[in-house]
Parts: sequence; C-alpha cells; structure tokens
Amino acid sequence: MSNHKIIFFGSEESETQEHQLNLFANNNGNIYIGIDSKFNSVPDFICLDKATAIKLSRVLKSEISKIQ
Repeated sequence: MSNHKIIFFGSEESETQEHQLNLFANNNGNIYIGIDSKFNSVPDFICLDKATAIKLSRVLKSEISKIQ
C-alpha cells in the first residue's frame, strides 16, 4: 500500500476555502475521510470499508454527471 494522503479544499463560491477534506487508506484496510472545518479542534471523520468506498465513488460520479 502506498503511503500518501490527498487533501481537497472547499470552493470560493461556498466560502469554504479553509475547509479541508482528507482522504487516505488507513492501516486497517479502510478508507479514512476526514473533514476539518477549522471550527472544531478535532476533525469529523468516517472510515469506509472497500465495498462501501466503491459504492460512494459510483454515487459521487453519478451526482457529478448531473451538474451542468
């Protein structure tokens, strides 16, 4: 497993540029998704198993295709 972490920032339109979405595979074989909104000292997070992460990916692609 590669050792990397991906960080996305919020959009200017939503005025969430300082918010971060962190994404990486943890040592338990789960996908960690954390959201640091700078309002809390501890980021909110969820860990997804592989099957659930794949489903999330498919739903996200479907929703993106609806944006015009």
